[in-house]
Amino acid sequence: MGNAHRWRRAGAAVLAAAALAAAAGCSQEYNDKRGKGDAPVLHQQGDDTPAQVFNMPDGFGNLATKCVGHGYRAYVTTNSGGPSNLQVVSDAACR
Repeated sequence: MGNAHRWRRAGAAVLAAAALAAAAGCSQEYNDKRGKGDAPVLHQQGDDTPAQVFNMPDGFGNLATKCVGHGYRAYVTTNSGGPSNLQVVSDAACR
């Protein structure tokens, strides 16, 4: 009886992992259809380094910044009521 119980638990864990993976895939498709998914990256070679984030008080958009490309810095604010604000500026410190 001990082995049967282990097999049932293992099977339940596999099913739970499959369901979680399916749900994660659906949410990405849902976000893409709504225009809120990530833009495609050629050959999956994008810069995935984290941005520096500055949290603002509630009611104000947070600010994220990081170097993009060579010689440019992007500033992005969150905006729950519409599109995010984005500004890209020259920055000699970004190499």
